[in-house]
Amino acid sequence: MQFPKKQKFIGEKEAFLKACMFCSYQERTQTEVREKLYGMGLKKDVVEELISKLITENFINEERFAKTYAGGKFRIKKWGKIKILEALKQKRLSDYCIKKGLLEIPDEDYILTIEKLIEIKWASNTEENIFKKKNKIATYLIGRGFEPDLVWAHLKDY
Repeated sequence: MQFPKKQKFIGEKEAFLKACMFCSYQERTQTEVREKLYGMGLKKDVVEELISKLITENFINEERFAKTYAGGKFRIKKWGKIKILEALKQKRLSDYCIKKGLLEIPDEDYILTIEKLIEIKWASNTEENIFKKKNKIATYLIGRGFEPDLVWAHLKDY
């Protein structure tokens, strides 16, 4: 039989330094930092005090997080705005921060990405029936979070 590990109690200063390191490594939301601090065994009032201190010292900035997250998911993973929006909502960000994050995606780049993904999928899809082929490509792009009306508008040219 295994016994649970004893909770190591840490001081407020040490917790603050650990939280600073945690936030310095990559952008974090308040929720992520809050969970980390509770995981250290800290009480609610101490956690809230540390969160406010991290915000005032600009270690936590949810608008900056939203911009970085949205831009990265679009450029690197080729996610559409719908998928990014849902992911930001899951991170419990405010509507204001979500809107600011989505503004990081330039409309021209967004359209070019849709067209490029259609082109790549068109070339790799071996379906003979053109309607089935378009449907498969549209399903793929919509699944990646692109708006159905934009996808179909660009697919009609093929």
